Amino acid sequence: MFALRSLRGAAAPRAGPGGGGGGAGPPPPAASGPRERVTALARAYLGYAERNPAVYDALFQLDGGLAYAREDTPEPLKDAFAALMETLGEVAGDGVPAGLFTEVFWASLHGLATLTRSGRLLPEDAEHRVRLLVDRLAVVT
Repeated sequence: MFALRSLRGAAAPRAGPGGGGGGAGPPPPAASGPRERVTALARAYLGYAERNPAVYDALFQLDGGLAYAREDTPEPLKDAFAALMETLGEVAGDGVPAGLFTEVFWASLHGLATLTRSGRLLPEDAEHRVRLLVDRLAVVT
């Protein structure tokens, strides 16, 4: 939950301390436009997963019995999703619900994080994957 909330700082014009969570490194430079904010968010998410594998697994791989995407979802989880949607919603495109786009983009990031960490994707192509994901999914007019 903290991990997702901390990504808000990475994508905001005034980047938060710790470079999007995990306490490693300086904050990223301020992201000026929607595409740059989405790119910063993607990098922060993937960086968090890489720097904090045990926490990432506990949050997203293990069944902790938490309800997701339901009425009884705990407020901190709803807040974390809202933090993602705040940035991703602005590039969803006309006629695409912000929540649905956020789910697809988040699922894509999760897939990249999980497959890279398990050795199924080459780490040297990570930045190219981020650019491809943002370029193909983010609609900026």
